[in-house]
Amino acid sequence: MKLRAAIFDWAGTTVDYGCFAPVRVLEEVFAAAGVPITAAEARASMGLAKHDHIRSIVREPRVAEAWRKKHGVAPGDAEAVRLYEHFVPLQSARVAGDSAVIPGAAAVVARLRDRGLRIGSSTGYTRAMLDLVLPGAAAAGYAPDTSVTPEEAGGGRPAPWMLFENLRRLGVYPPRACVKIGDTVSDMEEGVNAGMWTVGVVDSGNEIGLTPAGFAALSEAERAAVRAPAAERLRAAGADFIVQDLSELEAVLEQL
Repeated sequence: MKLRAAIFDWAGTTVDYGCFAPVRVLEEVFAAAGVPITAAEARASMGLAKHDHIRSIVREPRVAEAWRKKHGVAPGDAEAVRLYEHFVPLQSARVAGDSAVIPGAAAVVARLRDRGLRIGSSTGYTRAMLDLVLPGAAAAGYAPDTSVTPEEAGGGRPAPWMLFENLRRLGVYPPRACVKIGDTVSDMEEGVNAGMWTVGVVDSGNEIGLTPAGFAALSEAERAAVRAPAAERLRAAGADFIVQDLSELEAVLEQL
């Protein structure tokens, strides 16, 4: 079956090398609430719709216990809602400046389009947040044919609704003729639940979580050491293929 569409994630896959934009704001929001979280805790549920992401963080046992000690009550949905309300304006104010297109991504996508693939995208950001990212990405050469956010599709990852809405807008089917590319566990789960091929991106992604300079400073042995567990987490979530970066994507799609 000939591939018909490639659906890309945003942060950590096509923009925002290392997926730092949401991490930094989440750390700030929880610190302001008197319950600091680690980068690892901020990253654990990356890729979910942001209100679900925050809800997941407050349910983590260490965070929940720290919250109880600080505030005298275990955090619930009401606390998650207040954190999300604090998160939204901060993320909106910074997301565009923290979402540079990852080097090489635009060229790879252009070559896929030249070969006849339609290009879609899904995200954990709201439409208002993503709309702040789109102009800068387009100016740098990356403009998917369609983009879908959780509120437009009826829910975020790991549900497949954003992917199905992409296919509806693109006029493409069946899902098995499409591939989902992302850098988080929830990206892989989304693709599996949609019945698509799935490709996990490692070097620029959330599972490693390094800046371009930080990754470049690693020795080859150090790179292998951080790649291995990241790749394993994505495989365990359902990745059919793993690529170090998008420069390897075309070779993978040739296999399909």
